[in-house]
Amino acid sequence: MAPTLSAHFAKRQPSAIRIAGIEFNKRTDDVEAINTHIGNVSLPSHPAIQRRMDSLRSENSPFKDGVIKYTGTQGMPETNAAFLSSIKASGFDTSGLYSQITNGGSQAMGLVTVGCCGPAGTDEKPMLLIDPAYTNYNAMASAYGRKTITVSRQLSKEGNFEMPNLQLVKEVIQQHNPGAMVVIPYDNPTGQFIDMNILIELAKLCVEYDLWMISDEAYRELQYGSNETVSIWALDDTKVPGITGRRISIETASKVWNACGLRIGAIVSDNEEFIVKSVAENTKELCPPAIDQWLFGGVAEESVEDLQNWFAEIREYYSKMILKLTANLKEELPGIIVSSPDASIYSVVDVRNLVKPGFDLGKFAIFCASEGKVEVDGKHYTMLASPMEEFYEVRGDGNPGKTQMRIAYVESPEKMDLVPKVFAELFKQYLEKSEN
Repeated sequence: MAPTLSAHFAKRQPSAIRIAGIEFNKRTDDVEAINTHIGNVSLPSHPAIQRRMDSLRSENSPFKDGVIKYTGTQGMPETNAAFLSSIKASGFDTSGLYSQITNGGSQAMGLVTVGCCGPAGTDEKPMLLIDPAYTNYNAMASAYGRKTITVSRQLSKEGNFEMPNLQLVKEVIQQHNPGAMVVIPYDNPTGQFIDMNILIELAKLCVEYDLWMISDEAYRELQYGSNETVSIWALDDTKVPGITGRRISIETASKVWNACGLRIGAIVSDNEEFIVKSVAENTKELCPPAIDQWLFGGVAEESVEDLQNWFAEIREYYSKMILKLTANLKEELPGIIVSSPDASIYSVVDVRNLVKPGFDLGKFAIFCASEGKVEVDGKHYTMLASPMEEFYEVRGDGNPGKTQMRIAYVESPEKMDLVPKVFAELFKQYLEKSEN
């Protein structure tokens, strides 16, 4: 008889972002999946990373002799410089900033959670999120024995997420005494662009109530209007007196740099003590991946002009795809709500106008992954997407995510062109099956 699993393992389920892929991998038919469930970018990585890949065993490579040693826990100086170069190329002063390399942005989330928020009990200081919020923040908080609290955004019938009233945010802070507030200016999962005025008002609350301000900047520069580039590093004491020393950004090689599999991220802060202690906490992990660090370190050799040109190319690529798919999806399924594609590489689709009470889009996502298929030009396709229920704190029938799913714009333009038709046909199949 096998030993008993821990209570944590026994109740653990896959993330909503990953579950569709897990279910699809059980299939044995010839259906091809269109991935919109994971932000797994399919574009070639930045040329500086590719050049390093090509020269991995060259005379200039630290791995030329086939030896792969640990690096320092804080990460290679060149890799830290690459992330600071990215911030500088976005137009922000990097003097007085300290950084630490992490195993992807996800590990950075865990470190800032344990570093800024207190455990459950007498010293409890939860993390404040804006719902719907990226699911890994809740997962990391749970893993580290921390709690999260939320203020919610609502998706209007026009497809706009409306930021919560600042007075409501104040009341939640006063009631729960959080240790930190998380903001995602180029938002995952909603695709909302949080402008500078809103960022300043949220920063003022962080100062007023003595919170750390954590800005997840995985998608910085990916906004599709005429807006200025927004960042926590655009904030200073002239805009928000007292903000210095409480700013933290989470950086990653995954999205803007098209290098999801490198698993390289960073924590950047203007508080040196935070970075020192975060490195100390991370010594238990020894160091980030050495080869991955060196590959991304090539970005540090690029000029500001080259990096800005790269940002512009990536923005143009996504903006065309997002606008086209959004329009076609509304044409295929009249009445569907698609969140306004202002930033990042995601939209939220809401079918609340097309379904009866009690509908569960999570079950629809499993149907698509496990058995649904649509024939297009002689080939069978299905679509993998992330149900939104886990992105909200509310559970049960009052959860807006019950009728929502997140679409990631990460497949090729040709494949993304198939999404409206495939989604519409799968949705019709599921409704017919549910009614029988």
